[in-house]
Amino acid sequence: MGPLAATPICPDLILVLDSSWTNELEKDLNVRLLRIVPDDTKFDFMRFRRVSFPISAMLSIIAIVLYFHPGLNLGIDFRGGTLIEAQSKSGPADLAQMRSTLQGLNLGDFQLQQFGSDTEVLIRISQQPGGEGAQQAALEKVKSALGDNVDYRRVEVVGPRVSGELLSYGTVGIILAIGAILVYLWFRFEWQFALGAMIANVHDLVLTIGFMSLTQIDFDLTSIAALLTILGYSLNDTVVIYDRIREMLRRYKKLPMTDLLNTSVNSTLSRSIITHVTVTLALLALLLFGGQAIHSFTATMMFGVVLVGTYTSVFIASPMLIYLGVGTGRSEEASTPPKTATKTVGVSR
Repeated sequence: MGPLAATPICPDLILVLDSSWTNELEKDLNVRLLRIVPDDTKFDFMRFRRVSFPISAMLSIIAIVLYFHPGLNLGIDFRGGTLIEAQSKSGPADLAQMRSTLQGLNLGDFQLQQFGSDTEVLIRISQQPGGEGAQQAALEKVKSALGDNVDYRRVEVVGPRVSGELLSYGTVGIILAIGAILVYLWFRFEWQFALGAMIANVHDLVLTIGFMSLTQIDFDLTSIAALLTILGYSLNDTVVIYDRIREMLRRYKKLPMTDLLNTSVNSTLSRSIITHVTVTLALLALLLFGGQAIHSFTATMMFGVVLVGTYTSVFIASPMLIYLGVGTGRSEEASTPPKTATKTVGVSR
């Protein structure tokens, strides 16, 4: 073990050391520490704000149009009806025969969808007139018509009153979450930071809802959970960058705002990349192997967290501070921050 065994190192301490300390540590231990992203990145993210803002505005308008037409594909939770997850016992399911059998029951609109293996079928039956009693009667008709060759793995029956309440509660939950986030940021940062983060969060939600309207994936209770998760995840990523910006504002009084924002984003770049790659791998596994029950959740999370959330934190939330008047009194002359500021390892506090 040599010097590695002789040198006691606190892991929590290593996380907050800047690059000069980690370089000395590498020399002392005679090992190379893993670096996903170099310490001294100097990407000019702020120059893209004149492109990212018009693109985001255009995409938001498209998402709003898609919300009204064709609109969200409301699932059983919000529309009411019956959802049956069935599995054929005698080999691959014959969708044509099952569709012909169900058409003779006069149950109105219904959908058959194969998912997972070729023996698994998802049956959706529209809401029946006559209340919850009619829904149960329709379910019994389906079971009787399909016979004993089908194993019913999941059955959900949602009446019109319950579906309306779920949609109302879900909408209120999202609005309350946005309001709570605004109040929290207002107390933790200045009002410009709170407003910038709120604009970024609403931007994420609008684009995600537009994605769901475009792809017509089911909008159900798991989709509400996904939207709330996207809010929290995007907020966390934004707060990490905002915290570094606030620290830099206090430390470097004359550094131009664009340079300060670039330095702050670059210093947290390694943390952001590692976090997003980890989340992407976990969501990809859920999307591929999680099954139909959580497909809406994982597909929405993949788009909202991995694509939109990452882009928003860097190209929308950070440059938004310039337009909200943060650092307006700073010198416009180019200056370079001290070496330790550019090379500081980004860690959420």
